[in-house]
Amino acid sequence: MRGLRVSSIAALWAFGALAGSVHAYAADRLVSTPEAYSVAVRASVAGDTVVLANGVWRDFEILFTGEGTAAKPITLRAQTPGKVVISGKSNLRLAGRHLIVSGLTFKDGYSPSSEVIAFRKDSKTLAFDSRVTETVIDGFNKPERGASDYWIGLYGQNNRVDHSHLQGKLNQGVTLAVVLSGAESQQNHHRIDHNYFGPRPPLGSNGGETIRVGTSEFSLTNSLTVVEDNYFEGCSGEVEIISNKSGGNIYRRNVFVRSQGALVLRHGNGNLVEDNVFLGGGVPHTGGVRVINADQTVRNNYFQGLGGDDFTSALVLMNGVPNSPLNRYNQVLNARIEKNVFVDVKQVLFGAGADQERTLAPARSTLSGNVFLGLGGKAVFKATAPTDGLTFTANVVDGVAPLEGASGFEARAIGRETLPDGRVYPDAAARKALGLKAPVKLLSRDETGVAWYPKGDRTVAFDSGRILKIKPGQDQLSAAAVKAGAGDVIELAAGDYAEGRVVEIRQPLTFRAEKGARPVVTFDRATLFSLSGRGSLKLQGLKLSGANAPATAGNALIRASAGSPLHNYAVELIDGEVADLRASVLTGEKGTFADHVTIRDSSFTGISGAVLRIAGEAESGVYGVERVDVTASQFAQLDAPVFDILRGGTDESTFGPQVRVSGSTFRDVAPGQPSMRLDGVQVVKLDANVFERAAPPRVTIHVGKPDLSPALEIIDQRK
Repeated sequence: MRGLRVSSIAALWAFGALAGSVHAYAADRLVSTPEAYSVAVRASVAGDTVVLANGVWRDFEILFTGEGTAAKPITLRAQTPGKVVISGKSNLRLAGRHLIVSGLTFKDGYSPSSEVIAFRKDSKTLAFDSRVTETVIDGFNKPERGASDYWIGLYGQNNRVDHSHLQGKLNQGVTLAVVLSGAESQQNHHRIDHNYFGPRPPLGSNGGETIRVGTSEFSLTNSLTVVEDNYFEGCSGEVEIISNKSGGNIYRRNVFVRSQGALVLRHGNGNLVEDNVFLGGGVPHTGGVRVINADQTVRNNYFQGLGGDDFTSALVLMNGVPNSPLNRYNQVLNARIEKNVFVDVKQVLFGAGADQERTLAPARSTLSGNVFLGLGGKAVFKATAPTDGLTFTANVVDGVAPLEGASGFEARAIGRETLPDGRVYPDAAARKALGLKAPVKLLSRDETGVAWYPKGDRTVAFDSGRILKIKPGQDQLSAAAVKAGAGDVIELAAGDYAEGRVVEIRQPLTFRAEKGARPVVTFDRATLFSLSGRGSLKLQGLKLSGANAPATAGNALIRASAGSPLHNYAVELIDGEVADLRASVLTGEKGTFADHVTIRDSSFTGISGAVLRIAGEAESGVYGVERVDVTASQFAQLDAPVFDILRGGTDESTFGPQVRVSGSTFRDVAPGQPSMRLDGVQVVKLDANVFERAAPPRVTIHVGKPDLSPALEIIDQRK
């Protein structure tokens, strides 16, 4: 442990205080070592407090046990909130009754166990009536993306997680899970409130939920958990932001901002979703509520600017499976969708997922008193299964086309007002006529989490730092990369650059040509740029030649390598040239994940490998790149498919990969092979491209209904 600034006198005082066996009053014990902490906890009784001294506590596995009372809990807290950092291989387990933990910050490390914070010591020793508050977990990720853990695992009963900050989970596993695996953890009445759930980028596989309450196995059991007054910002790990898998839960007054995914009533019956606010900002895949199972109520919620469709539509009622096993889809029965307001949403979907297995349309369910506002008579309603099991009553549309073939929708003008927080809402007169409540107060993110830790996306943008100028010569790029900071631009003057070393990219960096110049970069290693940690790379205006590089299988101009700290990367190739390369241009290794790859106004000539090879993931539903965007570029004399992208399996929990190519030319590409090999890709959009002596791209479909352009070779492997 490093960085503690507690005097030896204070430490001796702490140990001395433990000697007393009679507690006339509550004791506060300041401790500065793990050993002193253990002694202090063992000595603590109801009303006592153990205080961790300010500093960095590294490789500290904290076990906090005790028997407090409602009036006199036992407390573990930071000496100063935010100044006690738990790092390295560390975690926290609490077990007993009436325990409180506050003020800790977990960062720069990961848990060696299955949870960062667990409300249990082991499977038989749980926490009850206990609380974790004002605690931060930031980027506390296991080194391998596929290694799973929970950041918070709630066990026992009557526990609370509140006013905490959780952000930046990148490895597999739920951010916060309520676990019902034993009788003592069921009907638990947990409360999850006033937390800030910050950005969680796409995981690229199932297992990226922000909250999960229950599991399929125990989904017919009531949890009775309340999730209220939380703020979800950029929570986009997968299609389920919240995955409800138990009964009797309440979700209310939560705010979802630019979060791709939905609140999903995946399993379990009799849940209530009310007074939540969903603000998509037009971002693709931002959704609302998806309804499955029986006796669900969705009322008085507000949905605005949601760009999601299909499973992430603003409102989704799914089809069910006859005699469904616990892990599939039970029929929607007795759902009540009431008094919700939808403004400028992309889609409302009935019968989602209808196929040869999911044949049971929603039944005995009512949609009443809902309001749909839009512009120009937009068609937002879509039914992929019969709707005769749904009763529509007193729903009003303005600027939205009613559901075709259904009664219960009235088209009429509705007065609107813009609230101070930016929401568009029926005005007071319209609300009175429609029987709507006044708008629920919009929870601000400053009312959640902690005041002493910054909120929001802290991704460093390209070109946001200094400009460092370099001149032609040997190993100039690698030397500059060592000196550069995150977001810096390394600007190359005209001339020739030769690299005999791998350029290590561990933070976002740009290499670009000086205005009017066209620098030429050669290299003689298997890789020119190696991305790891927080590395992202933008190349602009450069000519990159592989003429001097070895011709060894698996080589790559740019290689994204798995390693710690874990981070999603990005690569942008703008106004450049790549030629004479006996390798691939970009290879993403297994365990890495690209937020996006952008290619614009660039040319690729005489290349033996793929321009983009991200096909190392073999597990079902796992993939390595979210978005590939190509514009106005040329590909010629390539021996392999331009893109080799793999997403296998039949999982439906993710959005990508997505490939869009426009205004580009493909000549003499991949003789005898498809021009692109896109296995399991979910979106393929081609527009105004030219293919000469190049076969059509090949798309292999494993699941769902991918959004595909025409003129593709399609291999359908769906059952």
